[in-house]
Amino acid sequence: MLALISAFIAGLVFGLGLIVSAMVNPAKVLAFLDVAGAWDPSLALVMGGAIAVGLIGFAVAKRLRRSLLGLDMKLPALRHVDARLVIGSLLFGIGWGLGGICPGPGLVAVALGESKAFIFLIAMLVGMAAFEALDRRR
Repeated sequence: MLALISAFIAGLVFGLGLIVSAMVNPAKVLAFLDVAGAWDPSLALVMGGAIAVGLIGFAVAKRLRRSLLGLDMKLPALRHVDARLVIGSLLFGIGWGLGGICPGPGLVAVALGESKAFIFLIAMLVGMAAFEALDRRR
């Protein structure tokens, strides 16, 4: 039960951070991606902060066998770059650049009632289903 409460609080803090940083605003994200036009570099600070926190978190997690809640540590095992990763990253980047929404902020925007986010959510679910169908065929 403590793990569920902790996950809920972490998700709530993450969602609030996305709202405060304006990552749920597609116009703000698209302005960040528009390096040849009216570029808004403010989201680079948000990303830099997130990367710094992530680096510290992973460095600490690598040294632990169990989490602070007593659960097994489950860190990524794969360390190589393959075609699936590159293609997936390209598709993610293209979608992010076209719509200005990525999964975390998209789910927060759905909760806020943003109509564009609902379209994103449907497209994301269709993409996930297509991946699962293709992956099963392999």
